[in-house]
Amino acid sequence: MRMENRATLLSYSATFIALIAAGSWISIPFIPVPLTLQTLFVLLAGVVMRRYAVVPVALYLALGALNLPVFHNGTAGVGILLGPTGGYLIGFLPAALIAGLAYESRSELVRIGGLVLASLSIYVAGVSWLSYSAGIPLIEATVLGMLPFVLGDAVKLYAAYAIGKRLE
Repeated sequence: MRMENRATLLSYSATFIALIAAGSWISIPFIPVPLTLQTLFVLLAGVVMRRYAVVPVALYLALGALNLPVFHNGTAGVGILLGPTGGYLIGFLPAALIAGLAYESRSELVRIGGLVLASLSIYVAGVSWLSYSAGIPLIEATVLGMLPFVLGDAVKLYAAYAIGKRLE
């Protein structure tokens, strides 16, 4: 997929902003971090838009920071970004870039590795910020903010990969 003109970039960006926002409403409550489909659509943006996937992700975060209810379960505002789940949201930016750059390669190994690294970047940002913002040890933040999600995120990673294969 090449972003050959602004209209293509704009239409794909709008689509992925909408998908990431919709994915935030598909939520299973966990404490302190809910399980949502946002990460699937962030990874899928990288698969489809390549390096330009950072555009819809950055705009999604900006819309949420400007109080549009696009974060999990309709939450919004800078307070969400500074709260316990904010690191995961900020982690969407490097994840989109990593997945997107990996999908510029034709190598299946690079693509799969990119999706794995993208998912890990969300965990690193999210768990680190959860530990800091909640004042809990890093190991406890990992147990609360990563371990319950690994299986679901592996399924989302595979789904993004499989959808990408179908779109080629």
